[in-house]
Amino acid sequence: MAFSKISPIEFSQTIHKMDGISPKTVEEHLKLYTGYVNKYNEINEKLSALTDEDYMKANQIYSVVRELKVELSFAWGGVINHELYFSRLGGKGGTPEGALLQQIEKDFGSFESFQKDLKASAIAARGWVWTAWNFHENRLINYVGDSQNTFLVWGVEPLLALDTYEHAYFIDFGANRGAYIDAFMNNLDWKVVEDHFMEIGGCCGEGECCGGSCHK
Repeated sequence: MAFSKISPIEFSQTIHKMDGISPKTVEEHLKLYTGYVNKYNEINEKLSALTDEDYMKANQIYSVVRELKVELSFAWGGVINHELYFSRLGGKGGTPEGALLQQIEKDFGSFESFQKDLKASAIAARGWVWTAWNFHENRLINYVGDSQNTFLVWGVEPLLALDTYEHAYFIDFGANRGAYIDAFMNNLDWKVVEDHFMEIGGCCGEGECCGGSCHK
């Protein structure tokens, strides 16, 4: 099975200068992200070396094929989740603007209600929270996932990811996850989220939509 190795991406230097989330936390957290990249490559190497015997012994209780396939999704989730997480940080927080804010107000009633739902979801989560666009329902939803590979909601596109594992906040906040979530919100770069929202919505950028997945 052919594959190409991936490499860690570079994030904005502003993530090392955030208010509340320390450079030390970011430094240690980025090491974990790099670890997921390395393990993803390692697992792919092992998959490419599978033998006919390995394939013949595939089994749902335990087999080399099962182990590698499950861990591949876990490692890939760790890569993408962290890239979503870090690429949305380093901003000034506040509130989004334009079409995204309008959609949040439509789907949640107000931006304050969106924040309340996101924070409660993050406190309830065991791993991640994603604010995602549901193409089938044409609305934004905050989804909860308990592991790197539990984002199993088809037909949605995540706009931002909030890491709720303890490694994301224990250095700075101890067990106070709520304070960490507030700091996350205060350091969001809403412009990045808004740009992604416009890209996936098929909007022309002039208040009109072109395509079947418009924000209505």
